[in-house]
Amino acid sequence: LVVEEGKLQGVVSDRDLLRAISPFIDSVVESARDLGTLNKRVHQIMSRKPLTLRPESSLSEAVALFLSNKISCIPVVDAEFRPVGIVSWRDVLRYLVPMDERAEVDAGAPQSNA
Repeated sequence: LVVEEGKLQGVVSDRDLLRAISPFIDSVVESARDLGTLNKRVHQIMSRKPLTLRPESSLSEAVALFLSNKISCIPVVDAEFRPVGIVSWRDVLRYLVPMDERAEVDAGAPQSNA
């Protein structure tokens, strides 16, 4: 979240970062343009006027926003547009899938040797 004077100004999403970062950073073909990209300020790449929810919004409102827009998180703001939280798809799924079902899925997942 990008907040100025206590008010939400924008959001820097994974899509914003991928759009702003060059695939050549840290490679032999890195250029001055790539270095310029790394020196950008957050406000230069953030999504302005992000979609938001209020604390009293329903879960179905959040799901509707996720389904109708290419977003991965939704800031939650109060009446003065001050951020009070953020909701992600992961939060929604965590709420919808009971803990015991998540444990069953985790137990059946292949184990990493890392």
